[in-house]
Amino acid sequence: MDKEVGHPLELIDAYYPEENQLKNILLVHSRSVAEKALSIARNHPELKLDETFLYEAAMLHDIGIFQTNAPGISCFGDAPYICHGYLGADLVRNAGFPQHALVCERHTGTGLSLDTIVQRQLPIPHRDMQPISLEEQVVCFADKFFSKSHLDRERTIEAAQNSLSKFGKAGVERFNYWCELFL
Repeated sequence: MDKEVGHPLELIDAYYPEENQLKNILLVHSRSVAEKALSIARNHPELKLDETFLYEAAMLHDIGIFQTNAPGISCFGDAPYICHGYLGADLVRNAGFPQHALVCERHTGTGLSLDTIVQRQLPIPHRDMQPISLEEQVVCFADKFFSKSHLDRERTIEAAQNSLSKFGKAGVERFNYWCELFL
């Protein structure tokens, strides 16, 4: 994001204008993901990760949650929760940030392949939604350590693996690869 456009919090404020439980959940979760992503970048200078982009993308990756129906985390929209990534991507893309939008779209699970979307008949657009750039992968990976329903703690590797197991073996394998690459 360009300096004149402002901080990612300005875009969050545009869609979350009220100080409420949902905004608090989004901000606490996003800050945790951003801190983890930045820690990975600092521990792996050889990866030459763009720290500014990592921070901004991590802060925005879940911006679409307000449009979904997930009452347990104060979301009372109409769409199924699995839609939050592409819905958020649309918001961020429309604000003029196509690279940040890709992170929103590609962070669900460890990314969703077109085959998975079609086979499971997921209610999301039929296109590949797997993280490609290293920054996309780092934000997706960092996100797996933080739940929006337990904001006060970071998941262990084992707990993150367990949460991914419902998405199938490929997601756990990708997560394990990221553990080798990023930890």
